[in-house]
Formats: sequence, C-alpha cells, structure tokens
Amino acid sequence: MEKSKLYTRGGDAGTTSLVGGQRVAKEDVRLEAYGTVDELNAAVGLLVALLQADDADARLLRHIQNCLFVVGASLATDIDTTPLHEASRLADGEVTIIERRIDEIDSLLPPLNRFVLPGGCEGAARAHLCRTICRRAERRICALSVEHAVADNVMKYVNRLSDYFFVLARYLNFTAHQPESFWGDE
Repeated sequence: MEKSKLYTRGGDAGTTSLVGGQRVAKEDVRLEAYGTVDELNAAVGLLVALLQADDADARLLRHIQNCLFVVGASLATDIDTTPLHEASRLADGEVTIIERRIDEIDSLLPPLNRFVLPGGCEGAARAHLCRTICRRAERRICALSVEHAVADNVMKYVNRLSDYFFVLARYLNFTAHQPESFWGDE
C-alpha cells in the first residue's frame, strides 16, 4: 500500500472537499460542525489518557471516539446530494449505550439539587471540558440542520453524550473522594 501525502494543497485557497467531492469554504457551517466534533474527540483522548486502560469508562470513551469519527463523517457528507456511506451511519443502539451508562453512574451518586461548578479532580475537570465542547458541537450541528439535512440520530447522540460527560465528571470526583463545588458556595 502506498503512503498518502499529508498535504494536498487543495485547501490553500480557503476551500475544502466534502465527502463526495463538493468544495465548500472552510468557514462553512458544516465544517464548523464536524470540526467541533473533531475537537471533542481530541479532548476525549486527553481524558482517556488519564484513566486506567481497563477502566469501564476508558473503554466506553474509546468506543465514543470511534462513534465521533462516524458522526464527523456523517456531517462531512451533504446527504441531500451524496448518499451516506454505511461507515458514516451511526448505529441505532449507540444512544442506548450512553443512556445505560448514565443510569448506572447516576445510581451511585448522591442526588443533585444545585448547579455544579466544573472542576474537582483532574479527570472530572477534563470530563467537564468534554461536556462544554460537546455542547458547542451540538449547537453547531443544530445550526447546520437549519440549512442542510443531518442524519436523524446524530443530534440525539451528541445531546446524550454531553449528559454522559456531566455525570462522568461527578462520578470521577465521587470515586476520587473529591467534594463537588456548587454555584454560590464561596
């Protein structure tokens, strides 16, 4: 197999190709959406690097990273003009996987009746950062969906994923015996 070049020079004038070959400006709403998903994936990688490799959440987070590549590929495809490749389709059960883990973790945590300040142990702080990037990705995907079709389960997945990062942050603080900080406490 021949090694591909890292640079093509195709984007030097401020445009890039979508899946299917359509050229768009690099500031296009679609690129904002999948670029933010890519940023989230990098932040998840930073979180995974902190966790033990055999930890259930580390394994789930690596799975999520693969799903985020699928989401990015889906968003990089204008499904109004180009058929979505099978590899760019998020499997139907992915939202359920996230929901199950949220429920498992939440059942272990004390009830919450105040706003949590992001932070605590390093893992929790990284999970909160993932949550905020995920919320921004969701906003970018919503903006894209106003102008273009977005695969049905993409928005739902990203929305649920931010909930997972929130509960994961709480769980990481809980297991580290790190008390949570709340809004209004000084």
